[in-house]
Amino acid sequence: MKYGHFDDANKEYVITNPQTPFPWINYLGNEDFFGLVSNTAGGYAFYKDAKFRRLTRYRYNNIPMDNGGRYFYIKDEDTIWSPGWKPVKTPLDKYECRHGLSYSKITGVKNGVSAESTFFIPLKTWAEVHHLKLTNDSDSVKKLKLFSFMEWCLWNAEDDQNNLQRNLNTGEVEVEGSTIYHKTEYKERRNHYAFYSVNTPINGYDTNRESFVGLYNELSGPQAVLDGKPHNSEAHGWSPVASHYIEVELQPGEAKDFIFVLGYVENPEEDKWESKGVINKKPALAIQQKFDTAEKVENALAELKSYWENLLSIINLESKDDKLNRMVNIWNQYQCMVTFNMSRSASFFEVGIGRGMGFRDSNQDLIGFVHQVPERARERIIDIASTQFPDGGCYHQYQPLTKRGNDAIGGGFNDDPLWLILGTVSYIKETGDFSILDEMVPFDNDESIAQSLFDHLTISFNHVIKNLGPNGLPLIGRADWNDCLNLNCFSTNPNESFQTTENNTKGSKAESVMIAGLFVVYGTDYVELCEKLGKTDEAARAKSEVNKMAEAVKSKGWDGEWFLRAYDFYGNKVGSDENEEGKIFIESQGWCTMAGIGKDEGMCEKSLDAVKERLDCEYGIVLNNPAFTRYVVEYGEISTYPKGYKENAGIFCHNNPWIMIGETRIGRGDRAWEYYQKICPAYLEEISDLHRTEPYVYAQMIAGKDAYIPGEAKNSWLTGTAAWNFYAITQFILGVRPEYEGLLVDPCLPKAMEEYQFTRKFRGATYKINIVNGERGHGVKALSINGNKVDGNLIPLQKAGGVYQVEVIMY
Repeated sequence: MKYGHFDDANKEYVITNPQTPFPWINYLGNEDFFGLVSNTAGGYAFYKDAKFRRLTRYRYNNIPMDNGGRYFYIKDEDTIWSPGWKPVKTPLDKYECRHGLSYSKITGVKNGVSAESTFFIPLKTWAEVHHLKLTNDSDSVKKLKLFSFMEWCLWNAEDDQNNLQRNLNTGEVEVEGSTIYHKTEYKERRNHYAFYSVNTPINGYDTNRESFVGLYNELSGPQAVLDGKPHNSEAHGWSPVASHYIEVELQPGEAKDFIFVLGYVENPEEDKWESKGVINKKPALAIQQKFDTAEKVENALAELKSYWENLLSIINLESKDDKLNRMVNIWNQYQCMVTFNMSRSASFFEVGIGRGMGFRDSNQDLIGFVHQVPERARERIIDIASTQFPDGGCYHQYQPLTKRGNDAIGGGFNDDPLWLILGTVSYIKETGDFSILDEMVPFDNDESIAQSLFDHLTISFNHVIKNLGPNGLPLIGRADWNDCLNLNCFSTNPNESFQTTENNTKGSKAESVMIAGLFVVYGTDYVELCEKLGKTDEAARAKSEVNKMAEAVKSKGWDGEWFLRAYDFYGNKVGSDENEEGKIFIESQGWCTMAGIGKDEGMCEKSLDAVKERLDCEYGIVLNNPAFTRYVVEYGEISTYPKGYKENAGIFCHNNPWIMIGETRIGRGDRAWEYYQKICPAYLEEISDLHRTEPYVYAQMIAGKDAYIPGEAKNSWLTGTAAWNFYAITQFILGVRPEYEGLLVDPCLPKAMEEYQFTRKFRGATYKINIVNGERGHGVKALSINGNKVDGNLIPLQKAGGVYQVEVIMY
């Protein structure tokens, strides 16, 4: 069953049934103020950090699902309803939610009244704008009672949930005019507050949750709304909320606009107060005045849409496949940018409390957005590298507000350092900016021991070769990319985390074949970078180490028909036909075939054939097979999940693109395309009841063939899946990728894809590339620029400002 449809012209997904199989959400904001909004207006907002600067409360995994958000209640005589259906859930005469790029528009119609609510965060603004337009489409006068509602959070979202003996005593508000200010702890240690305003005189308000909702009522039937009047309550402790009450009279055909603004303010320490106990409201009033008319709001929304039009113009595909076009041109790029902003910290599956920005995650995310905002990618690389240790290891995560490493998680994930090479090289190839390598970057944020970014890359490379096991393969440490393959953990305590418990690496023989393949891929990138810089001795040294690693994989990492996954603490094989369960894993097949290890000997082809035979299924490629049915203490968390879910033989959509790219390395375009379609959300819209998560963005995981419900997805939006699938489809299947000297054209296509046009803005020039497929589906037979033949398949850099027509004929 479908619950809506794509509107490609407006770059929106239109939801027409509010009861989606799971809340289908969108993200608001582009820089440092963000919001999550569901198709029924659920969600919350925060400034920079969803743990320390959360403005509004939200209740995850609750009954009913998706409880709490930006709510409007309309009382029309005896009928009470909400434009987003929830929380009242009164049946609507019409419902529509349009999720666009950084905005959402939710419209409800009931008894001749239309309520259109538009939510967005204007550019360069620390505030959400909620534009509510009420229209009387009936033949009679409508006298409506309008209540707004949101619940303040006490800003530290973790403390908000576990320290009630304090928090229920600290709440403070001010009400002035039509604005409700939340100033909890402002007089002590905070220089920031929040506010919720409306651009019209109000007839009352409530700021105490118990007064508005009623102690034993639900959000679906707040007492104030049932009574049809507010209590003008002021919160002193307990749970502060913000609710405006407005009496609205609409003549037949009349419409009225109400502009609500949810904002965040920081004041200098010396300018916190207007008078004793009265906060300085000047910055809040300035924000409100910027958006106090419908015209100003429409202009701000138009500016936001223009911003996104520009971002999406850098890469554009025209093919005969509408689903492919909308993913490449709109939704996959949009998800990449959202994931860049959020890392893994704030979604409907991550509460934004326990995780910061990931070292590994953020480097991988970069490959999906660097073409859009290279200047922010540069900043992100420096931030990431600053959390590295002098020995090349690094904090696994860091906090976005402080940009310091997360001590609770720590380090020891031995794949982490290599991803810095990926991020940096991807940035330089996109921009040609080698100067980033000369930036002095601290270790562990200690400026006194700063070295150049290039030195950080060298130390990252060396971290692998200084931590090799008995087979000449990289020691795994706490884990590699698969955080749940904990070969040095040996946890028997259900109250401890597999990722943070004792790391028994001393004397361990636990090696990762996946890191070995990763090292060959990015070690080769490091070699090439050294050659570009004229560092010939370093390039030769590094190349020798890369070659040794490839040989170690061929001799010690090959199981006869596929690549091993690892060796465990005791030196036993993991991911071998000798094992009873978990005979084959996807990660090492992906990275070793991407690296081309053993390609000439037929290893890559055999490995990928084994993937097809043993790991592939209707909904994608599972992570391992057979699934684990018992807890293997020397493997850790991977064996704790029920079979078919998450890392235990679930379909991890993040690693499926590694197999797609591996298939392109041996010229099998049909196979790569088949895998791409299986997990791409636009191709799954018809099975939304099964898939459950949004049909416009990727999920991290889809239940595998061994699961109770195969094909059911979880954890959408914030996942490396977004960047890797965009990388795979654009740079390896469609085959246009940036190199130091230009754009390399190297498609590997399915036979059914006859021709397409790929527009690519690159270093100031625009390339309109027309690609015509051949019988073989890979390899470039002829390439011309503005009618002039070019040898090979590299489009050399052309003069900035020009538009160049490129014709490509494939074999």
